[in-house]
Amino acid sequence: MTHIIAVSNEKGGVAKTTTTLSLGAALSEIGQRVLLIDLDAQANLTLALGLEPGESDHTSSNVLIEAAPLMSARRSTDNERLDLIPSNSRIETAEQFLPVRTGYTTTLRRSIQAAGIANQYDYILMDCPPALGAITLNALSAANLLLIPTQAEYFSAYALRNMMGLIRRVRDENNPDLAYRILVTMFDRRNRTHRNIHDQLRSTFSDGVFNTVIEIDTKLRESPIAGLPITRYKPGTRGALQYRVLAQELMEYAKETEDRQAA
Repeated sequence: MTHIIAVSNEKGGVAKTTTTLSLGAALSEIGQRVLLIDLDAQANLTLALGLEPGESDHTSSNVLIEAAPLMSARRSTDNERLDLIPSNSRIETAEQFLPVRTGYTTTLRRSIQAAGIANQYDYILMDCPPALGAITLNALSAANLLLIPTQAEYFSAYALRNMMGLIRRVRDENNPDLAYRILVTMFDRRNRTHRNIHDQLRSTFSDGVFNTVIEIDTKLRESPIAGLPITRYKPGTRGALQYRVLAQELMEYAKETEDRQAA
């Protein structure tokens, strides 16, 4: 079974792309086959893997706008078992063109299904734009799990209200089994406000919050500049270790989900 995960939060600056890249690399490091899909017009995930957004003939925009085969846009990376569907600024036009089409919210889901990649990848991670528009709706409609990176700060936590509303909408319309997990990022254990908001999130969402917490680590900010995930850039740092722990927790969650569905 291929586990399809959308990484999304309407608030920017919450380590969304860092999480997609670092988690994907941590999964591939332990033998999982991973496909990353960049759905953001800023193409930061593409850049973070050392690729120029303008150098690819096919990108995620071709998949969404022109119904190009998903695998026509696939690019290999320097990381074993880690492939990428790159993005560029053209994907912004998808926000205008998609909503005029019938059944537009399942465009990406149909593309993934048509690619027949169930035996090629264990995980697909989609880096969504910081907006709750047509592209994000497509990602959530295709996903088994929504991973929501959030800082332990008031405005970031407040934005979760809109994310919960979007989850309910997607479940009602076309993806009733969509699950979610919140990941606290950029966490400072010395900061009392961070600790308090983290406790409130755990109290409010219970099992909906990952046990793993990603703490502040300057090396996480440096790794995209080097064109490498943190697990290769600085493999012994706190950020690398915590994303490895997150990968293990995610795999345990995926196994429990499979067992529950098989029962």
